[in-house]
Amino acid sequence: MEIITVDKAEIHAVINQAEQRCTDSGARLTVKRKQVLSGLLYSKTALSAYELVDFCHKEYGYAIPAMSVYRILAFLQNQKLVHKLNLANKYVACAHIACNHDHEVPQFLICGSCQRVEEISVSKATIKSVRLSVEEAGFDLVSPQIEMDCLCHDCRDH
Repeated sequence: MEIITVDKAEIHAVINQAEQRCTDSGARLTVKRKQVLSGLLYSKTALSAYELVDFCHKEYGYAIPAMSVYRILAFLQNQKLVHKLNLANKYVACAHIACNHDHEVPQFLICGSCQRVEEISVSKATIKSVRLSVEEAGFDLVSPQIEMDCLCHDCRDH
């Protein structure tokens, strides 16, 4: 797990915003939930539950069972604080936790070399067009999430 250099005050502010969003929806962001979310916020790449187990052990000095991390991730996903990348079976913190407005549909650019993930938005009109094409082909769209295999410019330039 590669930790990015981030201002701890910035991470703390995002955690506070996440806690407020949970409170507003009648949920509770417990200490362990905050710690797992922190691991995702500090990471440069998407993380698996087992990588988050390692993060908690190294950062906070305790062993958390993988099943607990999976439950925490399900909670965070339900609260729209994290996204699951289905192809990699890993998770990333939502790039819009601290925003107070509605967003377009999130899509994910994943560098095939360094595994860095960037969340971008695709307009609802574009997704509506895709959904229509899918239905015309005789299918139902289960999830509009797209995970694109990319090469970031840093890796391209090296």
